[in-house]
Amino acid sequence: MSNNTSTQILTLTGLRFDANLGILDHEKTAPQPIQVDAELNLGPQALLPHDDDINHVLDYRKVRQIIINECTAEHVNLLESMIGKLANRLLLLPGVVGVRVKIVKLEIFDDCEVAIRAETGQW
Repeated sequence: MSNNTSTQILTLTGLRFDANLGILDHEKTAPQPIQVDAELNLGPQALLPHDDDINHVLDYRKVRQIIINECTAEHVNLLESMIGKLANRLLLLPGVVGVRVKIVKLEIFDDCEVAIRAETGQW
């Protein structure tokens, strides 16, 4: 990598919303809060974009909405299923060569956080 390029990682941290997730009776009847952290490896990029145009970069507003849409599209029994679907979807975004995601179930236990992390693509 030359001095004019850098590896760029787009991160969204602490995104909280309600999702239909889980195998317990109360989880099947009502959405529950989750938190999503995502890192998208955009690979080598020019240290300065050739212009200052949002259309020439990955718009983080779209990434945020895709995360919410993917996790709320339907009821999913397992965190493993949800994170796999989300990772696959994010890897399809233009310019993304690697994805790291973490999904946290916020209200399962009073004394600990339950989460799954997945990593795919190039890092």
